[in-house]
Amino acid sequence: MRVLVATAVSVERDAVARAFAGPVREVRVPGATLGRLSLGPVGPVPGTAAVTVDVLAVGVGPALAAASTASALTAAALDGAPYDLVVSAGIAGGFQPEAPLGSLVVADEITVADLGAETADGFVPVTELGFGSVSHRPPETLVRDVVAATGARPGAVLTVSTVTGTAERAAVLRARHPRALAEAMEGFGVAEAAALHHTPVLELRAVSNPVGPRDRAAWRIGDALTALTAGFGKLAPVLESWNPHDPTE
Repeated sequence: MRVLVATAVSVERDAVARAFAGPVREVRVPGATLGRLSLGPVGPVPGTAAVTVDVLAVGVGPALAAASTASALTAAALDGAPYDLVVSAGIAGGFQPEAPLGSLVVADEITVADLGAETADGFVPVTELGFGSVSHRPPETLVRDVVAATGARPGAVLTVSTVTGTAERAAVLRARHPRALAEAMEGFGVAEAAALHHTPVLELRAVSNPVGPRDRAAWRIGDALTALTAGFGKLAPVLESWNPHDPTE
């Protein structure tokens, strides 16, 4: 079982790595260096498997995240060791009150919120223009297991190219995506790269600030990074027991 965890920046990458015991080994991939960790059961444990987790800071925004993730996936495939799962992870803005500061959110839907066209009648997603996709759905059983293990709230996580900075914009997004719990900037890009490689994707976010007016005094980045580490610590048994080839997915 091989897992690629894609974060935007190094502080998020390091928060994920802290969840796992053991040394982090640096591995060069085209254009970047990822951190490799190994975890798994001690001795033969039925239904579990050793897991290799690679953590990589892929950059900010959906375009760079997609390019960096695709590069890592391609390098692994060419090396004869393709990934079984890709996880987009990091901190995020949370829609209040459903996703309070410091809480964890796991995406059962990864949706790009601003890919489309503005018209006189409102926003039209790119799919309605006859192109591409706007959503990816992580495996249902994996989402369910993550919720059970970590206490994360399941819901839609939006990907935006411009972070929301006003109450009006937050209200528009909530009206358009009533199931949205959080917004971030990389998930859809990571999911697009994973889809091209026919690899399942997951998104796990820790809420650091409310979606809306940018009040830096209200941000809780440190608390969110701590929650991210704790969440991944609880995620290890899920990764060890999950079967990516389950025909029910």
